[in-house]
Amino acid sequence: MDNKIVFFTYPSCTSCRKTKAWLSEKGIKYEERHLYKNPPTVDELMEIIKKSSNGLEEILSTRSRMYKNLEVDIENLKVSELLEMLSKEPRLLKRPILTDGNNIVIGYNKPALEQYFAS
Repeated sequence: MDNKIVFFTYPSCTSCRKTKAWLSEKGIKYEERHLYKNPPTVDELMEIIKKSSNGLEEILSTRSRMYKNLEVDIENLKVSELLEMLSKEPRLLKRPILTDGNNIVIGYNKPALEQYFAS
């Protein structure tokens, strides 16, 4: 794998810590980005959803308090509007997000991580 791996994470997130420990155990190098201090841009989010199997559903944290308190019906938003909102409010994103620009892994998913780094 030649592309740089970007790891969007939040330090107190259990899934993020598990993924980070797995990456460290395997000796995999990555660029760590604090999900809230340095969130993905709209363009990065667009690339992430293009690589996902379920589009926005895969990255949207529907169980988060922030999502439940939204005063907007996301079904009525254009994709561009939703991506802008997600970039400004990264607490609406599932975490962690791991990508090399070609593939993604959302959340701590050991089988997906093993498949991702199998080559």
